[in-house]
Parts: sequence; structure tokens; C-alpha cells
Amino acid sequence: MSRASKFAPIQPPEVSKSMPKFSLKIGASRNQVAPRWSKFEESLLRTIQTIFGLLACVVLLGNSSSVSAQTPWPAGKPIRWIVGFAPGGGTDIVARALAPEVGRILGTSIVVENRAGASGTIAADLVAKSAADGQTFLVGHSNSNAIAPFVLTKVPYDAARDFSPVTYIGYVPNVLVINPQVSARSVEELIALTRRQPNFYTYASSGVGSTQHLAGALFSRITGTQMTHVPYKGSGQAITDLLGGQVNLNFDTMPPIIEHVRNGKLIALAVSTPQRLAQLPGVPTFIEKGIVGFDVTNWYAIMGPKGLPREIVLQMDAALQKVMQDPSIRPKLESQGVQFGGARTPDEFDAFIRAELTKYSRMVKDLDVRAD
Repeated sequence: MSRASKFAPIQPPEVSKSMPKFSLKIGASRNQVAPRWSKFEESLLRTIQTIFGLLACVVLLGNSSSVSAQTPWPAGKPIRWIVGFAPGGGTDIVARALAPEVGRILGTSIVVENRAGASGTIAADLVAKSAADGQTFLVGHSNSNAIAPFVLTKVPYDAARDFSPVTYIGYVPNVLVINPQVSARSVEELIALTRRQPNFYTYASSGVGSTQHLAGALFSRITGTQMTHVPYKGSGQAITDLLGGQVNLNFDTMPPIIEHVRNGKLIALAVSTPQRLAQLPGVPTFIEKGIVGFDVTNWYAIMGPKGLPREIVLQMDAALQKVMQDPSIRPKLESQGVQFGGARTPDEFDAFIRAELTKYSRMVKDLDVRAD
């Protein structure tokens, strides 16, 4: 008996037009109608349909992922990184070291712009009022984003709410440096000099409400001394005048002073880190000199305007994280004193900012530091 006689003639199951059609040869003659399929064959067909359906979904999802992975920045339009201090300072040095490679990864270019003044708040305000389209970022700083809001009488932005935290880069310690014309060669000798002549010695800073300003005020409070504060629009100008002898000392960050210390044009007396630095192994810490509670450091970060799309935040952060691990870039910044580590995600960075605002709010109030 032929195999076909075992089956009642029926129409084959209908297959979706969007799916490929399959035929199973079961040995029927040319004139016979299509036979009924066995349960096994029906199950096999459903399985094949399911597999092809899943493959179609994978293709669609893959196309969707490739679109979302594309850069959100229009070709030919550079990204702006706004620095709130003059060229040559620590913030400027760090920004210009990172920007080219970050731009290359993102498929665009990054232009570093200096908008110096008011302890970095001019630049911060510019970014806070920019469109949240990923074209303008602030090279965030402890001055503009944690200290100045409590020192300056009018800050035109809310440091806790008007920015989108993107990437915490790291911090640099403050170093007490003096012009060689000052006769002191140790912290103890400097304290003795300033006590004999109150307000005679001057210390520079990158602006009112900067970490250098707070460091000088904190040093005076702890040691019982009095010095005259001379604010500038950034470390670059402050260091120029320190080298020229127009001011006597500074509590500046490492990037703009380290080479001057190494070649003897400035003398370093102490660093603000808990342990001595590998870059300046012969310079003691403030703690070694009995000055406890000197908790002032400069941190650098990338921040956008409030409401920056999450996709842009994550892509910029991913590019920065990659560049900060680049063996051709990281050692150069570390040699300048940049201490990497700390907040590792945008959310952790957001929590860090809030903690810094709380810390400096208390410190400014305790030191009674105000705009001159």
C-alpha cells in the first residue's frame, strides 16, 4: 500500500507571508493532493517558524543598536570644553591633555575654551545656561562647583542642580610654594616670618573662593598667622607673578608649579596629601609639620548643562574613562600630580559633588571667608 493512502487529503497549514515557505517531500505521486502532516512534522514547522522569527528580531535589534551606538554629535561641529581659568593653570593643562583623544574616540573634535574670571564661575554660568545638546561642557572644578557658591555674594547658578555630572577625572594636591627671595626654607621658618610681620607677606590664588584662597585662610587659622590674599583669574597669572616676586607664596596645585620646583625657580615647603608624593619625595606633608586638618584639594571633572541626555552622558564618560587609562596619556598627567581614582560613574560623581558642597559650606562658614 502506498504511503499516501494512509492520509486524508487536506490543505497544508497556512504559512505567514513574511516567513520563507518550506515543503516536505513525503513520497506522494505528482497527481496526489498534499497529504496531512504528522504531529512531528507540524511541530518541526512551528519550530522552524519560531527560529526564523527570533532571527528576524535579532536583526532588527542589531540595527537598532547600531543606530544608538552612532555618535550623537553632528559631523564638522566641534564640542566645546569650557575652562574657567587662564591658560597655563592646572585645569587648562588637564583639559588639553585629554581633549584630543576623547574627540577622536567620539568621532569629532573638542575645542578647549578659556573663560577666566570669578573663580571659574563665569565659565560655569556659561555652561549652565547652554543648551543640553552635548555641544558644550564645563571642565568642572572644586572652585566653581563646590566652594565659590558659599564665598561669592552672587553666583548665577545652582551648583547642585544646574549641571549634569559626567566624569570625575581626579584631584591634585595643593603645594605651599614660595619665591626663593623669601628667606624661609621650611614651614616652621615661614610661620616665624609671618608672625613677626602680620599681613606683610602675600599669597596668590586663582581667585576669591578658590582652593588656594581657602588653603591660605586655613593655614593662617591653624598656625595663628596673618597674610594678605592676592586673587588672580587663574593659576597661570598667579604663578607668573610669584616667579617674578610680585607675590611671596602660593598654595597652588601641582600641574603649574612642579617644573618650577624641579628647576629651583620655586621652593616647595609642604604638600596637602596624607603621604609624601612620588613626584616630590623631598617635600614633607603638612601633617608631618604638625598642621592637621588641611583638607583642601582641587578636583577636575567634566560636566554638562542640566538635562543632558543620558546617552550623551554615557558616551562622553566612556570615552573619558578609556583615555584616562591610555598609557600614552595617563603617566604624563600623573607626573604632573594628578591623582586618578574616586567616583567611577556619573551617579557616584553626583554623590561626590553633594558631599563636597556640604564640606565646603561648613569650612567657609568656619573660616569666615568672604569675597574681598
